[in-house]
Amino acid sequence: MRINPFAGMGALALVVTAIPLLGQQNSGYLKTEVDPGRAGVFVDGKYVGPAGNFGVGRKYTVAAGEHEVKLSEPRYKEVVTKVTIQPGKTTELVENMTWGAGYWFPPDNLWEALPPAKPPFGLLRTVCPDKFAAVYVNGEFVGHAGEFNNRVQGLLLNPGTYTVKIVPVSGGQGHEEQVKIEADKVVIVRSQG
Repeated sequence: MRINPFAGMGALALVVTAIPLLGQQNSGYLKTEVDPGRAGVFVDGKYVGPAGNFGVGRKYTVAAGEHEVKLSEPRYKEVVTKVTIQPGKTTELVENMTWGAGYWFPPDNLWEALPPAKPPFGLLRTVCPDKFAAVYVNGEFVGHAGEFNNRVQGLLLNPGTYTVKIVPVSGGQGHEEQVKIEADKVVIVRSQG
């Protein structure tokens, strides 16, 4: 009796190509239209990047079902909402953080601006290969690493001691250190993440 070594390959190929389809049936996509686009997007507590990343050209894959989405931007109060992701479909989250935009009265989703900080200020800069890595100061999300990474960009902070943490979008521990901010001086935090 002669055995054909390729006899089962067709069935194996069918199974292998069906596996990714099963994953797609159990997930959908999230797009965001948030003003301003620099607001951080957190899905079920996990930072996924700035809102502007998930607008027209990109979307974030999310397991089907209900999820908590938090939008965080240091100049405004956080917004926390629920979204339901349908398998294979795209859900779009629309939020407007800025006043104006042709509104005669505040829409339900208008965020409340926080009072601006008062000088004196020092400048915090971040250096990280992942420009969308989340930057936290004293446990509060303040933006992504790419916003604070050159001579003209940085985060203005009042003088004092702060804990700065940089966490890559891919997750992991990231980098954390304590820094002392002094008026009119620059402090640079470097992360390999």
